[in-house]
Amino acid sequence: MTLRKFAGLGALLSVVSGLAMADDAPATVAAAAAPALALNSGDTAWMLTSTALVLLMTVPGLALFYGGMVRSKNILSVMMQCFAITGLVSILWMLYGYSLAFDTTGMTANVVNFNSFFGSMAKAFLAGITPSSITGPAALIPESVFVTFQMTFAIITPALIVGAFAERMKFSAMLIFMGIWLTLVYAPIAHMVWSGPGSLLGDMGVLDFAGGTVVHINAGVAGLVACLVMGKRKGYPSTPMAPHNLGYTLIGAGMLWVGWFGFNAGSAAAANGTAGMAMLVTQIATAAAALGWMFAEWLTHGKPSALGIASGVVAGLVAVTPAAGFVGPVGGLVIGLAAGVVCFFCATTLKRKLGYDDSLDAFGVHGIGGILGAILTGVFAAPSLGGFTASVTDIGAQVWIQCKGVGFTVIYTAIITYVILKVLDLVMGLRVTEEEETVGLDLAQHNERGYNL
Repeated sequence: MTLRKFAGLGALLSVVSGLAMADDAPATVAAAAAPALALNSGDTAWMLTSTALVLLMTVPGLALFYGGMVRSKNILSVMMQCFAITGLVSILWMLYGYSLAFDTTGMTANVVNFNSFFGSMAKAFLAGITPSSITGPAALIPESVFVTFQMTFAIITPALIVGAFAERMKFSAMLIFMGIWLTLVYAPIAHMVWSGPGSLLGDMGVLDFAGGTVVHINAGVAGLVACLVMGKRKGYPSTPMAPHNLGYTLIGAGMLWVGWFGFNAGSAAAANGTAGMAMLVTQIATAAAALGWMFAEWLTHGKPSALGIASGVVAGLVAVTPAAGFVGPVGGLVIGLAAGVVCFFCATTLKRKLGYDDSLDAFGVHGIGGILGAILTGVFAAPSLGGFTASVTDIGAQVWIQCKGVGFTVIYTAIITYVILKVLDLVMGLRVTEEEETVGLDLAQHNERGYNL
């Protein structure tokens, strides 16, 4: 009670003091009324947390998810690739990747020029970024946090491609491919979608809240091109290539599920209602996709599988990514359910019919899920269907915009990825020898075993 009295007295004195100063210092009052750009500690705390969650998705989440699905002789090679990509991309992002993706020098809204495709090098080596640098929708978080958050996106995207060519690419070729691919594919697509007014796809009105085009279509299409260029694994499909430890895969899928809240809700760049809704629809869509894949498999094959439900989880997470901040719960439910069923058939029936060897279904889950989610975002972002994007007044028009964004990403990524792979194959070769593939990449590439004889 005493504390309340002192608090009340303090408030009264503050009011009296303010009134006394009002006539003497009008300029001071005006200055105080003007909003200042200042760091928001709550938003910053959430973004620090989100950044850690997204990094968890790659190491150890994706490493375990992929590691459990390959044969035992290749588990270390897949995990090693995920860890090496994490290190490589972190350094390249600091050197020039962030600048290529997010620097806005030379950009003008609705004007197409070189900087509509690529950022300048003004922020190479993270020039000008200090502890006091702030950024975000309302300049509320340290730019250093934004750099690191986007770095984790740049890390997981090429790591996803590993699933398509698992068990057959040389480690040296993989490192060089990923470095070039980050430079010529990931950074430009991220710039074209997310860098603001003047960006090619952003000015078109393409909606991509957290990476349907930038991450999943990008990685899925690159993975498909990679597995086609490299050819099938020795013995595929006649030789059984069953996962060696689905326990690892389920643990990895669980880490991806939890980490994805940082991926999607963190893309609001603030601790606000948009982040909360993104988290909610992410959970709903993921649950629906897991059940959708499970029941589709149950009806088709007679039994539900652990690998199936884990794959359904990832399919739902992928599909809701572009939509997360734009759609409501019902939209999330429909997107997730559709992703579970469609990705199941694409990763099984379609892959068998077309005969390509996408080892761990990078295209079937990320490519197809990303395309489906990007297009359905144009439907369910509309306020008339429970979405929260006021600009979507014509669903058909927005779906067409989404399709153009998807088409551009598919074509750009496919062509540049193909060229990179073909040049590398000519220069140094992409694939291990048949003997090395038979022995396993753990021994052949790293002189280690991930299992006991």
